[in-house]
Amino acid sequence: MHFINKEKLKQLRAKFPKGTRVELIKMNDPYKKKLCPGSQGTVVAVDDIGTIHVAWDCNSFLGVVYGEDLCRKIN
Repeated sequence: MHFINKEKLKQLRAKFPKGTRVELIKMNDPYKKKLCPGSQGTVVAVDDIGTIHVAWDCNSFLGVVYGEDLCRKIN
């Protein structure tokens, strides 16, 4: 498990505020059925452990876990 410090959490929340559009780069979840690299969605929140909660366009709501998964901000 990866831990996030307060400064990095602050940076993450500033980079991915609610409403930000993101694209999935990598997700380490063997149970994901609908998500694959390139999937897009909208940030709902960033929680206290750095998970970026996303409402994916494919109707999934899996979070992007800090230190495990990767997404990028899109315009």
